[in-house]
Amino acid sequence: MLLRQAARPWHRSKWTNHFYQEPSLSSKPAAHSKVTKNLAEMDKSKRRRIEGTGSPIHSLVDNTEVFLQHSSGQSFKVPGLICTDHYFTTCLDYSGEVPGEIQLFVREVVSPNQAKRGLPYLLFLQGGPGFESPRPTEASAWLKSAVNSFRVILMDQRGTGRSSQITVKNLAKQGTAAEQAQYLSFFRADNIVRDAEVVRKSLVPKDNYNGKWSILGQSFGGFCATTYMSTAPEGLIEVMMTGGIPPVVQEACSAEAVYTALYRRVLLQNQKYYERFPQDIAVVQRIVSFLAAQPGGGVRLPSGTLLTPRAFQLLGLSGLGSGGGFERLHYLLETFFDVDDQVNPTFIKQFESWQSWDVNPLYALLHESIYCQGPASAWAAHRVREDKFRQEFDAVEATVNGRPVMFTGEMVFPWMFDDFAALQPYKEVAELLASKADWAPLYDAKALQSNKVPVAAAVYVEDMYVDYHLSQVTASSIRGIRQWITNEYKHSGIRDDGARIFDRLLNMVRDAILVE
Repeated sequence: MLLRQAARPWHRSKWTNHFYQEPSLSSKPAAHSKVTKNLAEMDKSKRRRIEGTGSPIHSLVDNTEVFLQHSSGQSFKVPGLICTDHYFTTCLDYSGEVPGEIQLFVREVVSPNQAKRGLPYLLFLQGGPGFESPRPTEASAWLKSAVNSFRVILMDQRGTGRSSQITVKNLAKQGTAAEQAQYLSFFRADNIVRDAEVVRKSLVPKDNYNGKWSILGQSFGGFCATTYMSTAPEGLIEVMMTGGIPPVVQEACSAEAVYTALYRRVLLQNQKYYERFPQDIAVVQRIVSFLAAQPGGGVRLPSGTLLTPRAFQLLGLSGLGSGGGFERLHYLLETFFDVDDQVNPTFIKQFESWQSWDVNPLYALLHESIYCQGPASAWAAHRVREDKFRQEFDAVEATVNGRPVMFTGEMVFPWMFDDFAALQPYKEVAELLASKADWAPLYDAKALQSNKVPVAAAVYVEDMYVDYHLSQVTASSIRGIRQWITNEYKHSGIRDDGARIFDRLLNMVRDAILVE
């Protein structure tokens, strides 16, 4: 059972000067009769723009107030955990310029043995962008360790899971492609952090560590954690990051530098893969030859996706950079051909499950923007591939010349919005986002240089998704950061050995393990 918060679903905190009400939930006490309108029903002319002070980021965080709606669901149990769901309504644009509201879903989990204790809170920030928080079926891995010391908050980041998830249908409701692109521009780390602050100020009692909480950021979640330290450090007890120190935050747009480095890392992972499974060199060449020989240059799948050699190469995204990925990729490749030397339905089903663009479109739409603070990315991964690595990643040429075919990594290409049926409706929006040249800042270099929040990070030297060397440029500018630099794990360390990694980081950030 939980929770003290369930008895007080309304909360006032210093954020914006709008009033919110979620129409789908029960009515609230008459004491809050000022909350008379759903934000969506308010006349645009009556919306007040927030006038703040300080930097463009901080002006949206300080000196303003919000009345938001917060409701809690009934608690339920899974083995080793008590879970309670929370629902919030907040604004799309915290500046108040663009109307709209966002529904936020948060799941609070606690150990049954600790449920009555006043434990500190820990916010978990999921990797992505565009993926929902974990759905725990039991207390295991890092979560089992975390609930010994914390009430853990699993927040679906805006646009994912149950937090106003982006789909083709609901995005179309925003209007033209330009209006859709504007809408999606509010779904980056800056607003994820603002959402988190709304949740913190509503959930964490003032008498619990002065209303502050700790955060754990995995991958893109570490990027968000760095934004958090930049913009709202006053809400933080401590920060832990795994594979998530963002690259070169001092640059206005680091996308080209990022992809130049990551292509080299991907080539190395390909080399390691073929050393592990040398028989797959011929297997992959046979598959590429088969696909290239089809009318239209590929096989049309039941979903409408065109499986071309370049689409096939995308299997490296999941197969080359995570624990157990080599093995999963090998077993997937051996299913490609059926007894008639056609594409096996087993392979098709698995291929489409590896390419989950239908349920996680934000990843494709906003991926390059996570490196942008002003200038456009302009399809940086595609440009770098064409300019610097065209021969290395030309699958058909490699097959003709008897070279191993290279899989690609964490890159999004413009042609994916043609080849993948699930992404085709987003093509025009994707082009607009790729050309957007006025992205808001995500980091405050001066704030990071004067950081006072204890922070510890697990850094993976062979990380295929977050380049080690570029992450060190940022790490050198975060005052007081403590790093565990290791090649024991790939990017998926928190999944593969989460309890050990979490415990070590917690001890590091609290000085139980001293790093010199």
